Amino acid sequence: MVADPSAGIMSHAIQLAIAPVFLLTGIAGLLAVIANRLGRIIDRARSLEQLRLSMDADERAAAHAELGTLERRRHVCSWSINFCTTGALLVCLVIISLFVDEFVGLNLTLLTGTLFVVSMIGVIGGLTCFLREVYLATHTTAINAKRFE
Repeated sequence: MVADPSAGIMSHAIQLAIAPVFLLTGIAGLLAVIANRLGRIIDRARSLEQLRLSMDADERAAAHAELGTLERRRHVCSWSINFCTTGALLVCLVIISLFVDEFVGLNLTLLTGTLFVVSMIGVIGGLTCFLREVYLATHTTAINAKRFE
């Protein structure tokens, strides 16, 4: 019985694509965390807007300042999602180029390497924005225990 040579090509292509697929899983987890944070930011902004009418002047001024911070955080989260999604899309292109390289026989190593480096730049941008959003959240939020006394 003669072995099918395409089976070896297929298994090699799948082996090459395993690492980028795991990278996609990590980026998806990161996107879930960032999207959750974005949802909480939007929920907080909406609750402040609803409470605005029942606030006195001092509370309204504090809420206005907090809304400005929430807007900055929302903007940074949005950029983080954009960067990470771009990185994930580029990783998908890396996987496709690995399969095309293996099956068609084109030498796409330069393209594959370039796509991978650019995808990592996207993920780095997303992580940088995520770090900035966490910094804004932890350095602009004041917990006032006296409100509960």
